[in-house]
Amino acid sequence: MDAPRPADPCVLVIFGGTGDLTRRKLLPALLNLAEARLLADRFAVLAVSSHDLSDAAYRAEMDRSVREHAAGPIEDAAWEGLLGNLHHLQGDLQDPATYRAVADRLRELDAAHETGGNALFYLAVPPSLFVPILQRLGEAGLLAERDGWRRVVIEKPFGRDSASAVALNAAIREVLAETQVFRIDHYLGKETVQNLLVFRFANGIFEPIWNRRYVDHVQITVAEELGVERRGRYYEEAGALRDMVPNHLFQLLSITAMEPPISFEADAVNDEKVKILKAIPPLAPEEVFQHAVRGQYGPGAIDGKPAPGYRQEPDVAPDSPTPTFVALKLGIDNWRWAGVPFYLRTGKRLPRRVTEIAIEFKRAPFELFRGTSVERLRANLLVVRIQPDEGIALRFGAKVPGPEVRLGNVQMEFCYADYFGTEPATGYETLLYDCMTGDRTLFQRADMVEVAWSILTPVLDGWEALPPRDFPDYAAGSWGPPEADELMARDGRKWRMWEPKA
Repeated sequence: MDAPRPADPCVLVIFGGTGDLTRRKLLPALLNLAEARLLADRFAVLAVSSHDLSDAAYRAEMDRSVREHAAGPIEDAAWEGLLGNLHHLQGDLQDPATYRAVADRLRELDAAHETGGNALFYLAVPPSLFVPILQRLGEAGLLAERDGWRRVVIEKPFGRDSASAVALNAAIREVLAETQVFRIDHYLGKETVQNLLVFRFANGIFEPIWNRRYVDHVQITVAEELGVERRGRYYEEAGALRDMVPNHLFQLLSITAMEPPISFEADAVNDEKVKILKAIPPLAPEEVFQHAVRGQYGPGAIDGKPAPGYRQEPDVAPDSPTPTFVALKLGIDNWRWAGVPFYLRTGKRLPRRVTEIAIEFKRAPFELFRGTSVERLRANLLVVRIQPDEGIALRFGAKVPGPEVRLGNVQMEFCYADYFGTEPATGYETLLYDCMTGDRTLFQRADMVEVAWSILTPVLDGWEALPPRDFPDYAAGSWGPPEADELMARDGRKWRMWEPKA
């Protein structure tokens, strides 16, 4: 098999070039690409921020940060080569003069590095700056594709409800073609998420049972041990639902449930993902408080260590009504999934950091086992683990050795690290590479964003109309509020608890 080609030559312009995302994720990801020989030789970074830093001072600061946050040993030659191509520009991101300066530096860097006029603009900034930056880029003529390509990467959240998502997409369309826009979700950079498409559609044994005839229900969990840390100001505006559901969880749901695309081309894959989201009926007002649960963590303990409540975190109001936990029951009204519930949950300060998709199959008929010591049959379970320990596990029943018919549950496991080894990764490597090669398969399209918010806006409206009265309602280190368990219990089901790898 041919090795992947290096990415296209370009200048990567990072707005927010001194922020945490740049330090912890983007530069380490670029280093990993350079070490894998997937970064073009003709490449440069222009970091734009409000800090007064020369190129040399910026390089020294990023050198310290990358050495601190690198996931593995650093290949000195690759890092020194990348480090020498880092440049910094001080500017106010609201000031048109900044973008004239960006244009001047781009011309200089393009000539020096022979990048063919290609530029990738990365908006590593708060959402309030997305539209102003796009407008200023358009006014400065920086998005026009004359000699090379021009692309823009936008981090989540893509709006905060239906109206704002539509407005953001309208602002994007004024200055960019949809093919120039890369709405990034780092979860889709994880190998297991990408492998789910291959797992489903390259194996003849799974796809025939991937439907309502055989599947009882699906659980998608994104659990975090951490609290909001230093993101209290952002989180007060967003909350768990806005922060995680329309992007991370809906992406996992759509890949799990989508029909086979006609190819792995970006639009073919995204067409099928959009069809799934369009098939999810929004909750009626009377259903919101039955099928949507919110919670907020109070003081507790994680791994035996005390953990503060959300209202004690920095930059959080002492009476904050912001949810840090969300659980939803949704349906997909199409031929494949009619009647199969999809349960989604995400929360902070839960007992374990784990992201997984669990497909529970319908139980086999019990009649054969009447008159034996078998009391009940457990359902077969297929679990796609996204983090930690990326891999796939299958649970099924087997006879326990001995004269009696007794059943035990066994688990077959595939772990990426065991089969393919591990490489240092931030989750951004594949996505940055795809941005530089123009592959939009793993990025959200405008219609996908708007449909996602149309599903969730009734929930947000219901919660806003009736603020929570019992927050905080789960202790840090627990699996969320009791209402989340009741959501499942009403259907005779239980949430899957994380099981440590043996």
